[in-house]
Amino acid sequence: MGLLHVITFATLDGVAQAPGGPQEDTDGGFEFGGWQAPVSDEVVGQHVGSCIAEMDALLLGRRTYDIWAAYWPTAGHDGPDAVIVDRFDDVPKYVASGTLVDPQWQRTQVLGPDLAAEVAALKARHEHIHVWGSLDFVQSLWTDRLVDRLDLWVFPLLLGRGKKLFGSGVVPADVTLLEPPLASPKGAVLLRYAFPDTTPGTGDMASR
Repeated sequence: MGLLHVITFATLDGVAQAPGGPQEDTDGGFEFGGWQAPVSDEVVGQHVGSCIAEMDALLLGRRTYDIWAAYWPTAGHDGPDAVIVDRFDDVPKYVASGTLVDPQWQRTQVLGPDLAAEVAALKARHEHIHVWGSLDFVQSLWTDRLVDRLDLWVFPLLLGRGKKLFGSGVVPADVTLLEPPLASPKGAVLLRYAFPDTTPGTGDMASR
């Protein structure tokens, strides 16, 4: 069975809304769209590129799919992002949507309403399924315990408002750190976690 990876960028206070640009997601009057740009650097870029290279399927929510489908197919195959453009074009793309009927981006398939069954079918066909952005959709993945891996980039800033990575519906779950954290020159920290199918235990610190 393959693995479902969520790759996301969040602030120190957990805000993951619209890291990429001003118009990415303005819900709630969010005015900090594009907050990632000033605190990103070459180390972040290199690891994001390596991450994209390993995926063999892309799973997106409708909002993120619409943004990406409008940008990546026309981004150019001979510019600085050519490798990323080619990869996004080449891999199969799956969209969780009840309204998208005729997707224009090549190799796109719209999933049915049974999310758990659809993800299980994807894991049977692919080794590394990546979910980028798609913050509203990711809440359903947390709730249904469908996430196997999380690549979480935590950036050194506080926004105080905006959609949170773990905004709603998270069920109690253990997580396992897969490797030592990586810090970039501008202070972003990469945390890579696995989600075993267990729930947190409790204890009494006084006994220690």
